[in-house]
Amino acid sequence: MVPLFHNLLLQQDSVSGILRITLNRPTKLNALNAATIEEIRQAMQYALDAQAVRGIILTGSGDKAFVAGADIAELAELNEIVGRRMAEKGQEVFCLIEESSKPVIAAVNGFALGGGCELAMACHLRVASENARFGQPEANLGLIPGYGGTQRLAQLIGKGKALELLMTTDQVKADEALRLGLVNHVVPLAELLPFCEQLLGKILSKAPLAIGMIIDCVNAAYDQERHGYQTEANLFGRCCGSADFREGTQAFLEKRPAAFTGE
Repeated sequence: MVPLFHNLLLQQDSVSGILRITLNRPTKLNALNAATIEEIRQAMQYALDAQAVRGIILTGSGDKAFVAGADIAELAELNEIVGRRMAEKGQEVFCLIEESSKPVIAAVNGFALGGGCELAMACHLRVASENARFGQPEANLGLIPGYGGTQRLAQLIGKGKALELLMTTDQVKADEALRLGLVNHVVPLAELLPFCEQLLGKILSKAPLAIGMIIDCVNAAYDQERHGYQTEANLFGRCCGSADFREGTQAFLEKRPAAFTGE
């Protein structure tokens, strides 16, 4: 049964296997607070555990904001110890998204600032509406990003440009985000969710085991404690022993669509 949350809306399509997670704090422009971070963790754990869920779309309610940042009133109460714990918890939750074996697409429907930009970057793919804006404005508050923003932004757009955006706190419009490689696609707002569903549907037509392993291999390239090439070789070997591999190759030889099972 799909769980209910206070700050999130979950919609599950039993046919496509797509779970849509919508951040639902419209009066706060979907700003992240500790309660919402915990609900995201619980929603992602549900998605990973549920066999009926094959892929996830993460978006915000309304047409103004994906996530407009953190809850400033909550931030204002932090001290050094609590702030570090808060950052560690957020990083843990966002890594759960990044390391998900099921593909996660961020449907960015407006402002993605601060923690919102970090949340989008934790997803495997990002599709932005034409009115989307991205930025890390933490330095305006005497802060730095705490949920992985300094790391993932540099990975996605390069060190020099990442440093510029982090230090100037400049916002990036959707078309510039596309040029920089921060997003994969830009579409009109009305087409955002249908486009994401179509893109995710295309991914879900492939072998689930292989998709999960691709995610793992690419993540390994950015993990100093792992050897990316060896991870790739190991997982390539595992694929060769899978039922999906046997089905995929046989279907190709027989000139028919493959019926993958994820095994």
